[in-house]
Amino acid sequence: MSKSLKRAMSILLVALFAVALFAGCGADKGNDNSEKDTSPATSQKSGDSGKTAETGKGKVTISYWNGFTGPDREPLEELVKKFNDSGNVEVVMDIMSWETLYQKLATALSANQGPDIFACNTERIGTYAKSGAIVPVDDIYNGGLDMGVIPEGLAENLSYDGKIYGVPANFATLMLYYNKDLFVDAGLDPEKPPKNWDELKEMALKLTKESGGKVEQYGFGIATKETIPMWPILIWANGGDFIDTSTMKSVFNSPETVEAVQTWADLIINNHISPPVLTGAEVDKLFETQKCAMYMCGPWAVGGFKSAGINFGVAPVPAGPAKEVTLGTSVSMYLTKDSKNKEAVYEFFKYWNSKETQVEFSLATGFPPARTDLLDDPKLKENPYVVAFSSVANKSQFYLQKLTNFGKIDTDVIVPAMESILLGQSSVKEALDKAAAEMDKMLQEQ
Repeated sequence: MSKSLKRAMSILLVALFAVALFAGCGADKGNDNSEKDTSPATSQKSGDSGKTAETGKGKVTISYWNGFTGPDREPLEELVKKFNDSGNVEVVMDIMSWETLYQKLATALSANQGPDIFACNTERIGTYAKSGAIVPVDDIYNGGLDMGVIPEGLAENLSYDGKIYGVPANFATLMLYYNKDLFVDAGLDPEKPPKNWDELKEMALKLTKESGGKVEQYGFGIATKETIPMWPILIWANGGDFIDTSTMKSVFNSPETVEAVQTWADLIINNHISPPVLTGAEVDKLFETQKCAMYMCGPWAVGGFKSAGINFGVAPVPAGPAKEVTLGTSVSMYLTKDSKNKEAVYEFFKYWNSKETQVEFSLATGFPPARTDLLDDPKLKENPYVVAFSSVANKSQFYLQKLTNFGKIDTDVIVPAMESILLGQSSVKEALDKAAAEMDKMLQEQ
């Protein structure tokens, strides 16, 4: 098998992971998701990928492939147009479903026909960096972008093997959504959401309602599969984790991880605070239909719940025994090895991560900016939800980063382990010991 074919297959093998991982907890959120693209694949006229191109106006044309087919598409297009009208660089975008994007990239990159820029979720950085499909951009951070203002968890995951490859395209955090009306019904103060695990457990029990052996209302929905990761937040909050990155060994069966999983699994199995095996789309629906009082999700859910007339609030995820933490997720942009337009690409990167552009994009999409120095921006304060999701930026942690087989570890090891626990098929310790051993074998394949 040729090297190029091996690389293409490697890239394609992980192409479907983001579809599974990001299908729930607000399916349409501007990150990798399962939404089918119903619009034309090409946003604007495509230039020749990987080649220097000149427009009739003497502009350098650069190609940008991405999967922003949701409500963030329009603000993206407007801001790109604003950039194109302002200087000597023309960004031409191909916008398609994420699934299509990864399939197209696998073919194009292996044939040295990649675009100048493509966007993908940060989990994929190891796959593309290790294969040589993308090139480092350390120099732009030394003279154009300030790494110090990027959220800490995100900044850490823009690099691979000591070199920086990624530039943020968007950024999001998870918060605790809670139904204020259901709080009132349960005798709880709707302006005082839980701040720590003790309060969260107490409120989850009060907000869970059963009748005739049937659960009519769940106190705290925790999705296990096809979702933005929720269990990692609970594990991290107790001091647990999945992988020790210094040794590349699994710690999924550490005492801290076992304790965290045991705590919340018991509440699910014995007290029915959440359905045992729940997808992200299902917990979305439960909250929207007011059958779930609390759950964790990102800023993309705000608009839908407001439209549905839900009287809800958002608050930081309650602090665990070890720390206050939430999940961070991001799509980043990458310069391909095929690009002949590095300086033009850098001009666009600088524009996209400027204060002005970040504020405009945040206000248009509801996503927090990928800069921590904008929290007090007067324009952003016009949207309290943006401010809320921005406030926990430096408390965010990223899930299974920098691995070339991150998708298989999640779908083939972690999810089955959690399902076996929640369905009563194995004990927590038994399931996590087995999963840790399987994970160690897969980590050796990195």
